[in-house]
Amino acid sequence: MELSMMTMVQLRNLQDQVTQELKQRERKDLHQARDQIMAIAEQAGITLKQLIQDGVPRTGKVAVRYRNPDNASEQWTGRGRQPIWVRSWVESGKAIELLRV
Repeated sequence: MELSMMTMVQLRNLQDQVTQELKQRERKDLHQARDQIMAIAEQAGITLKQLIQDGVPRTGKVAVRYRNPDNASEQWTGRGRQPIWVRSWVESGKAIELLRV
């Protein structure tokens, strides 16, 4: 197939055909992969629920890693933006490690 000899309409039609074929193959590959994974899980005695849940991060509280020595109710896990009290502490030249619980 000589692409340089094709018209724009023919090229666009070919592009549409390629896109459609790629989608079909991706669906086929996904189904085959799912079937293989399920067969392996079944052989290992693992249920679909176990297979899915073990890969999902647990939700819940994250342990507190830093506490304000002047106000114990102010705590921080170390995730996300630093609270104002942590930022003030560090900007005053004090080591953040002194806040560690």
